[in-house]
Amino acid sequence: MRPKRLQTWIDSQYENPRGIVGTYIGEKMVRQHRVEVDWTIEQLAVQPGDRILDLGCGAGDAIAQMLRSFDEVHVTGLDRSPTIVRSASKRNRAALRAGRAEVVEGDLGTLPFPEGSFNHVFSIHTLYFWENVPAVLAEIERVLTPGGSFVITYCDGKGDVTWDGITTLVREQFFPSAKTLGMTDVSDQRGPDSRDYHTVAVSGRKTQS
Repeated sequence: MRPKRLQTWIDSQYENPRGIVGTYIGEKMVRQHRVEVDWTIEQLAVQPGDRILDLGCGAGDAIAQMLRSFDEVHVTGLDRSPTIVRSASKRNRAALRAGRAEVVEGDLGTLPFPEGSFNHVFSIHTLYFWENVPAVLAEIERVLTPGGSFVITYCDGKGDVTWDGITTLVREQFFPSAKTLGMTDVSDQRGPDSRDYHTVAVSGRKTQS
């Protein structure tokens, strides 16, 4: 069993990867999360010309997958980790040069984008780290175009174990905050299991008016 201090440090690397170890963690998550990435992209119903934001983009695999799957879209990735921003930029270097993608460093609670910048916002495995759910949702609502959609993917358990904490957060903070913001079609749905983890996504839309 790992000492508690070491486990805390490892957990912090998943939340905010740093240095050589952080680069390794980022690439490890690319391999681990392919099922969730593919399923999340399917939920977005992307159309030609859409502008898409990946919150907590990690090493940029979802950005690359999105650009391979759809023509005439622009994908922006945001992550708080400078280490991971470098990895995502390297993975998508050609798309950045072609103007099809952008990778920026930033915080989910204060997104550095104008109002109505994106048709879709998605995020995979970041919900556990949202320090202020209403604030992050308010930022997502702000940067979406009227009628734009969001998909937030996470896991709520593994095997026979249910993670009550994340389930409670979604029910008691996420859904009420989305309702307060006037978001529509807000619902959760079960996705495919990944490495015995139970995948869930909460999705919804910004109102048209």
